[in-house]
Amino acid sequence: MSGITHLLGRLEQGDAKAAEDLLPLVYDELRRLAASKMANEAPGHTLQPTALVHEAWLRLGGSEAPSFQNRAHYFGAAAEAMRRILIERARRRLAAKRGGGTAPVELDEIEIPSPMADDDQLLAVNEALEKLAALDPRKAELVKLRYFVGMSFDEAATALGIAVPTAKQWWAYAQAWLSVELRHGASQ
Repeated sequence: MSGITHLLGRLEQGDAKAAEDLLPLVYDELRRLAASKMANEAPGHTLQPTALVHEAWLRLGGSEAPSFQNRAHYFGAAAEAMRRILIERARRRLAAKRGGGTAPVELDEIEIPSPMADDDQLLAVNEALEKLAALDPRKAELVKLRYFVGMSFDEAATALGIAVPTAKQWWAYAQAWLSVELRHGASQ
């Protein structure tokens, strides 16, 4: 019986010291396992292999580990814990990317205050539009043509040299972006 299997048996019998003895024996191997799991992550992820090992250790029960039959069973459970941690993080990032639980809004319901609105609203729209122009000048130009000049999609698309469906797609994006920016600016 290997040292790890022996310690797992002691841990199952309630020996608290076994957990202290187990971690140094498995840590390097868990770290290598974590590093290999992390190698498949997208660039820019913030979770480090060490943090993944620590989270997996806690999920495995740390000093109160459930019964593991042997070393292979333990490392299989550790790999599964790491996989689940990475999947949960990916789901949280995607949920945040897709609105983080906010209710979807129909594009027809998105309102940008009219150009005839009060001065505060007009300045807020202008400030948001300048931010959009810094990110995407062509979409900002479309908004100016549609919003301030009052051009139709056909007229604005012709003026910008783009197709009408592209203009509609850009308008939907710009409306949503400006709506979020105006809400964000109002909350500050």
